[in-house]
Amino acid sequence: MTESLDTLLSKIDIPADWIGLRQVTETSTLRYVRDGKPQSNGRTQSKGVMVEVLAKGQFGYCATNHLTPENIQIAAKIAYEQAVTAADWAIYPFTIQQRPKAVGNYNSPFLKPLEVLSTKDINDLLLKVSETLKVNDQVVSTTAIASIVETEIQLVSSNGSDAYQKFLFITTDYTATAQEGNIIQKRTDNGFTARSYQGGMEVFDEEEILRRVETIGNQAVELLSAPDCPTTTTTLMLSPDQMMLQIHESIGHPLELDRILGDERNYAGSSFVKLEDFGNLVYGSPLMNVRFDPSVSGEFASYRFDDGGNVATQEYLIKEGILLRGLGSLESQTRSKVPGVANLRACSWNRPPIDRMANINLEPGTTSFEEMIANIESGVYMESNRSWSIDDYRNKFQFGCEYAKLIENGKLTQTLKNPNYRGITNQFWRGLSQVGDRSTLAMYGTPNCGKGEPNQAIRVGHASPVCVFDNIEVFGGVA
Repeated sequence: MTESLDTLLSKIDIPADWIGLRQVTETSTLRYVRDGKPQSNGRTQSKGVMVEVLAKGQFGYCATNHLTPENIQIAAKIAYEQAVTAADWAIYPFTIQQRPKAVGNYNSPFLKPLEVLSTKDINDLLLKVSETLKVNDQVVSTTAIASIVETEIQLVSSNGSDAYQKFLFITTDYTATAQEGNIIQKRTDNGFTARSYQGGMEVFDEEEILRRVETIGNQAVELLSAPDCPTTTTTLMLSPDQMMLQIHESIGHPLELDRILGDERNYAGSSFVKLEDFGNLVYGSPLMNVRFDPSVSGEFASYRFDDGGNVATQEYLIKEGILLRGLGSLESQTRSKVPGVANLRACSWNRPPIDRMANINLEPGTTSFEEMIANIESGVYMESNRSWSIDDYRNKFQFGCEYAKLIENGKLTQTLKNPNYRGITNQFWRGLSQVGDRSTLAMYGTPNCGKGEPNQAIRVGHASPVCVFDNIEVFGGVA
C-alpha cells in the first residue's frame, strides 16, 4: 500500500529548518507517422519524489522513485548532509521565506477529455495529415507528430504546503519537405513543435488541421521556385510564430536572474543585462509591453504555483520599453535585490527547480494587419522559425525563417525563400515601430527549452501579435 505524501513527510527525522516533498507523476504518449508509415506508438510513465531541505541557510536535494518511508528518509538525510556541507561555501544564506506555504489546486483547461479520441482515431488522423501534406510528387517527405503528456505535481512541506496541480500538455507537428534538383525546402505548422498547448482533444480538429496542412504542403512546393530573400537593410515584419523565438531568445533568457548572477555561465551562458539595469534600461521602443503571465488559459506554461510554492501572478517585465522586472525566483530575488516572478521550476521529479521562463507575452497594439502592411513602402515579411544563433550574452543574434514575402508599396507581393535577419537585442527592440492589434495575436509554445546542469528541458509559452521593426539587416541563403 502506497502511503500518502503527507504521511511520508511526517515520518522524516532530520534536524532541518524546513522540508519539502515534490511528487511528480507523468504519463507521455507519442504518435509519429513519417511518409505515411507509423514510426512510434508508445506510452511511458515516470513517478518519483524530490526531497528538499533547508539547513544552515542552504538548500539540499535528493530524489528517489522508491516511495517508501525508508527510502524517503534516506533521501532526506542525503539532502540534509548536502545542505550542511554547502554551508561552508555558502554564497548567500536563505531562510524559510524562500519557501512560502502553498495551498490550492490547478487543472489545465480543456473542452474535450482524452477519452473522446482513441489511439486509432489519432493514428488515423496522422495518416490523413501525411496524405494531405503530399500535395504532389515534389513533396519528398512528410512527418506528423502528436505528443500527449499528463502531469500531476503534488507539493507538501513542513510549513503547511499542500498544493496539487494537474496538467494536460499537447504538442503537434506537421512537416512537408519538398525538393527539385538540389533545392530543398521545408514548411512546418508555424515552426517545429510550435503548436504546444494545454488543452484537450479539441486540439485535434480534423477539418482545421487538414486545411492547415494542405497550405503547408503547397507552400513547401511554392518555395522551390521562389527567389532568395534579398540582402539589404530594410523594414522587417515578423509573424507571431517567429516572434515566439524572438521573445524567447532576446527577452526570456537574458532576463533570467540566475544567468545574470552567474549561475548558468558555465553551460547556458550569461546575459548582457546587469542588475542595475532594472528600472532604468530602455530595452525597446515605447510600443514594447511584455508580461510574465502564467494565468493565460491554454498557454503551454500556465500554472498556479511554481515548484517552490510561490503563487504565480501576472507581472510586467518590460513596460513602454523600460525594463522593470527579472525572471527570478524568491532565491534569486533575495540574492539580487531585484523584483522577480514565480518561476522556480523543474522539468521532472529528479531535478531541483531553477529560474526558468514560463509564459512571456508581448501585448497587442491597435494597428490591424492590413494597416501595418499599408504603412510599409519597402520591406520583408517573415514566418516560422527555421534556425537560430545567439551569443552567450543573449545580445548578438541571427535567425532564419521558413517563408517570406516581399512588401512593396504597401502590399505583400513575391514569395521569398531562405529569409534570415540579424541584430543586436536592444537596438533591435528599440526599432519596434508597429505592433499589431488583438486580431493579429497568436499563441505558441515549445516543449524543449534547455538549461541547467544536469540539463532540464522545460515547457515554455509565448504569445505575440505581428510586429514591425525598422532598419534591420536581412539576407538570403541558408543560415
